[in-house]
Amino acid sequence: MKNNNHIFLVEDDANFGSVLKSYLEMNDFTVTWVQDGAKAFDTFLQQSFDICILDIMLPNMDGFSIAKIIKQKESEIPVIFLTAKTLKDDIIEGFKTGADDYITKPFDSDILLYKIKAILKRNYSNSENESLFIIGKYVFDSTLRVLKFENKSIRLSPKEGDLLKMLCANKNKMLTRDKALKQIWGDDGYFTARSMDVYITRLRKYLQNDPSIEIENIHGSGFILNIKET
Repeated sequence: MKNNNHIFLVEDDANFGSVLKSYLEMNDFTVTWVQDGAKAFDTFLQQSFDICILDIMLPNMDGFSIAKIIKQKESEIPVIFLTAKTLKDDIIEGFKTGADDYITKPFDSDILLYKIKAILKRNYSNSENESLFIIGKYVFDSTLRVLKFENKSIRLSPKEGDLLKMLCANKNKMLTRDKALKQIWGDDGYFTARSMDVYITRLRKYLQNDPSIEIENIHGSGFILNIKET
């Protein structure tokens, strides 16, 4: 059974990429693998990922460039460079792009696995376990399930609260339908999916007093809580 952690793997070597993808999947990760640098960002935008593992020497766009544009879109997502480039300048450049780790080939697969788990655990602790969220002009206390705006407060239902918390923890990136449905409703069937759409409509109504907030529907895939900087 797969866990909820989705890895974005960008690696152009077909043999190495296939072996690494299989190894990570054997350890219960979901892996999306792309071999072409130019396709990487489009793929990143179409799905929701928990961590990126990037080679540097890629066709059409190098890993440093991919990391920079990923970080511009989603600054909090962890990035690991996994590469044959061992020069000090390359390592420094990797960390300048915001990488969480820089691992050179050849490497120990078990060490990579533990590093991934450690980074994800740290990242999860900093987002999913938060209880107080600032959403534009709103303050959301997920423990009390209270949404505050100016002098008004709205108490959310348990499912409304859980859904808003997941959207907040994934702010400005896509929360997939499957993840939300399985975690909150326990299944991803047709009727529960329609039920979730109703809850999304309610949340939009609750947040309508701040025009900088948008819950965007990514057709057939999920939702993004977009908050425009003012």
